[in-house]
Amino acid sequence: MKSILIFVFAISTVLMQQCNSVKTSQLNTSKMEKSNNDSAKISLSKEELKNKLTEEQYRVTQTCGTEPAFNNAYWDNHETGMYKCVVCGEPLFDSQTKFDSGSGWPSFYKPLVDSNIQEHKDTSYGMVRTEVKCNHCGAHLGHAFNDGPNPTGMRYCINSASLKFEKK
Repeated sequence: MKSILIFVFAISTVLMQQCNSVKTSQLNTSKMEKSNNDSAKISLSKEELKNKLTEEQYRVTQTCGTEPAFNNAYWDNHETGMYKCVVCGEPLFDSQTKFDSGSGWPSFYKPLVDSNIQEHKDTSYGMVRTEVKCNHCGAHLGHAFNDGPNPTGMRYCINSASLKFEKK
């Protein structure tokens, strides 16, 4: 058990660094823009984001940070409700799709609506992973893995700091 905790701590420490896929130019854009699929997208300036978010929320969502495992708001939350993007409020995950992955982060087997998230290849730190971002504002949420439960086989491992939980 001790070796597992040391491993999880080591991995979470590595993941706390910035991932290569963040684009600083996203931080300097402002307000609303239309995407190719004609859905409204929101972009806030770096200053607006720093005023709106806590330091931890900013670090996670804007610099691809990772919060510590087993030491975050929602990893052990069992209440019924909706998980929304902390930056823009976009509904991302329903509590009915949340499961205990043993990872120490909130994990879901599917997003509420596929088009509410973006997935990008992340090759930072010598690993190949799938980064998950909010499709509405581009906030870094976490990573997706194909080792989840049925019916999808997916595990969306999401940082609590990127989420706002609304209890039903």
